[in-house]
Amino acid sequence: MKPTKFESAIILIDQKNSEDINTYSVYGIDYSKELLYSHRMSQKLLQFEPEASEALQIAARAQHICRWKIARNEYPMDRVGYLKWRETLKKMHADITAEILEQVGYDSEFIERVSFLINKKLIKKDEGSQTIEDVICLVFLEFYFEDFAAKHSEEKIIDILQKTWKKMSEKGHAEALKLSYSDTDLELIKKALA
Repeated sequence: MKPTKFESAIILIDQKNSEDINTYSVYGIDYSKELLYSHRMSQKLLQFEPEASEALQIAARAQHICRWKIARNEYPMDRVGYLKWRETLKKMHADITAEILEQVGYDSEFIERVSFLINKKLIKKDEGSQTIEDVICLVFLEFYFEDFAAKHSEEKIIDILQKTWKKMSEKGHAEALKLSYSDTDLELIKKALA
């Protein structure tokens, strides 16, 4: 049986992300970093929003597509450089995904919607963009926060947690508080939210 457009798109996104030479080890198994991230995004999206649209599912899966191709150090190591890097990445993620979606036969309206979601436009106003933002924050908190916290000062961690919290919806906050954290991380979260 021929795969659907949706299945074909997911296969091609995974294929691109499996080219990531950066690895992330889980239970002693090395995964392509962005492939693992994209699977975590899909899984978390469906836990958080079981009725997620196809556009939302594709945007979540392609959130970091080929991210390794534009290194952070190609931009000045300050706030302005960081924001420029993030904007460039979002455009690249949206462009690569748009090519895939066109290739598998999606129409321009659908492709525009996915690009809009990947760019996380109108967070707080657009339900889909807000859902993507919540899922990104939940994936960070569940899978990456502990490693991040171990490498940075308490002041920086609290600042990041407060910024993360601000981006999330009430529903996102409720889910974030259900995740299991180490005692140390939980203390940091409590300080950030105090």
